[in-house]
Amino acid sequence: MDRSKKIKWGIIGCGNIAHKFASDLSIIEDAELYAVASRSIEKAKDFQIKHSAKKSYSSYDQLMEDEEIDIVYIATPHISHAALSIKAMEHNKHVLCEKPLAINKKETIEIIATSKRNHKFFMEALWTRFNPSFVAIKKMIDDGVIGDIKYINADFSFKTDKPLNSRVLNLELGGGAILDIGIYPAFLTYSLLGIPDEILAKSIFHDITKCDMQTSMIFHYPNAQAVLYSSFASKSDMTAKISGTDGQIHISDPWHVPQGFSLIKNHKKEYFDLPTTGIGFSHEIMECHYCIRKNQIESKIWSHQNSLDLISILDKVREQVGLKYPT
Repeated sequence: MDRSKKIKWGIIGCGNIAHKFASDLSIIEDAELYAVASRSIEKAKDFQIKHSAKKSYSSYDQLMEDEEIDIVYIATPHISHAALSIKAMEHNKHVLCEKPLAINKKETIEIIATSKRNHKFFMEALWTRFNPSFVAIKKMIDDGVIGDIKYINADFSFKTDKPLNSRVLNLELGGGAILDIGIYPAFLTYSLLGIPDEILAKSIFHDITKCDMQTSMIFHYPNAQAVLYSSFASKSDMTAKISGTDGQIHISDPWHVPQGFSLIKNHKKEYFDLPTTGIGFSHEIMECHYCIRKNQIESKIWSHQNSLDLISILDKVREQVGLKYPT
């Protein structure tokens, strides 16, 4: 792809996260927000005006059929991620899909197969993986700065006041704490320790919608353990701690989009200040651009296999707690 040419984006779904994403997209020099789509044309037009997009559509299909668009960002409820990702790639579009990329391993396999078959770039939008602090933390750990990891503790919890039919509480839309926010502590542990040998998990469910309101997880490894938690029922510290044989790393609130972290070693505490560019979506956007210009169908930093591994872990957590989606 011509490096002097801007990469044109389309956004499907005009909710809160899409607004934040579009805000970061505007600060990327070689990016252009070309079109947005919502099932409500009023919502799409408002989004278009706010973020200076060239076009707005009242259907997702119309956006996918627009030949000017290079890549689509999907920010709809979880249940629709797989179908929309597949359709977009079949319409010759690259795709960045919000996490979780699908609701189970089966859908993920279909997404990856579509990417390969159509030779289109696809990536799950796990922005934490590209966050400057997390990149630095992972390098420190890989370099053995804190020795061998023995323990990880991370939570992601807040009290929601969303209505029962909202995407976070509605099982029909893939709602529940596990897929929406439990994915973050699971991602952290997987990224640093790999696939656990054993998973233990318990959930407390919503009285009416039956989605998981809070879930505790233990990931067991031959020489390490992780204690993880996600909840819509109460606020937590939103911190993460990684303990090794030679030191600790503390990631402060909110740890999934940190602006820095602390290294504790030899009775000394050192803080590393690593702010994000913009809100933090910019780093995954730049990775998408790099891969597209290199004609790659996946990122080497967060690959298809990484996404497949992570959703497989979450499938096992859901199996442990007995959570099934109507679909």
